[in-house]
Amino acid sequence: MSLGRLTQDTVKLQFDPKRYPPDLLYWVLRCPEYRSYCRERAIGTTNLSLSRDDFLAFPLPTATAERLGLIALLEAVEHRIDLLRQTNATLEAIAQALFKSWFIDFDPVRAKAEGREPEAMDAATAALFPAEFEESALGLIPKDWAVQSLDSFATYLNGLALQKFPQESDEEYLPVIKIAQLRAGHTVGADRASARLKPEYVVKDGDVLFSWSGSLEVEFWCGGDGALNQHLFKVTSEAVPKWFYYLATRHFLPGFREIAAHKATTMGHIQRKHLTESRLALPPAAVIKGLSAVVGPILERRITNSLQARALATLRDTLLPRLISGKLRLPEARERMEAALA
Repeated sequence: MSLGRLTQDTVKLQFDPKRYPPDLLYWVLRCPEYRSYCRERAIGTTNLSLSRDDFLAFPLPTATAERLGLIALLEAVEHRIDLLRQTNATLEAIAQALFKSWFIDFDPVRAKAEGREPEAMDAATAALFPAEFEESALGLIPKDWAVQSLDSFATYLNGLALQKFPQESDEEYLPVIKIAQLRAGHTVGADRASARLKPEYVVKDGDVLFSWSGSLEVEFWCGGDGALNQHLFKVTSEAVPKWFYYLATRHFLPGFREIAAHKATTMGHIQRKHLTESRLALPPAAVIKGLSAVVGPILERRITNSLQARALATLRDTLLPRLISGKLRLPEARERMEAALA
């Protein structure tokens, strides 16, 4: 058991558990009504705070059977979101491990060159790899593979200065995807830009985004349609499938972060030359196509899971206000959850 101390700006809540179960308090404090209540009464300038009297004056709803049932549903939604995120972390780790083994360490080729069967793959997949190496600018690489830079097989489209493309109206616009939105995975509170941008600057679910400045990240975007802001690359390719250019870019991300960290500016970044300098061994198209059957579904599942987590988070945020108002009936809430999971 670990012990901790409360700081002066932290409180420990203790209520009658029969009247106000801890789960009820937890979810009430996450409700938008409570957040709004706090904002309206916040004091201070840089560090905002809430007075004790104002905090205690917030009206708590009673623990009715309907509310407790809704809380159980909210807990189930939250658990499902957490499970999807954990699954995605596992899928990502598997995909990255396969990429490193096959395209960086060349484990299947080494095994075949030594007369061994490649591990953890069937005969059809193993047949895609050669059994010998040849010299290259990178040293020994699999026979008939070619050394290529990231920007030779993928396109890195930089975003626009979207303040030059204002929204048409309150009904017609695209949320602006900046580095903050990429890290958060959604566009809540984002700036707005024109909905009439060239199609290549419109971001869709499943697109690969790479923030090359500030906080360097490479992610699948799953936050809905948006506008590509400057300092972000949208990565595409006509030469290789999505899974390959995504994992290839992620492979070089630690090096890119190291470069950015040594920039003598307030916001570290990389330059396009660093994409050109990042080279790896690219297999023939037939090999990439064959391996797509193994790696492609792993990352497609990751995208699907992220979209489902977004739908569940939207459902959770829709249900939360009803916790205080009590205007939602459980059968309706369950129907919505089933629809989100479908």
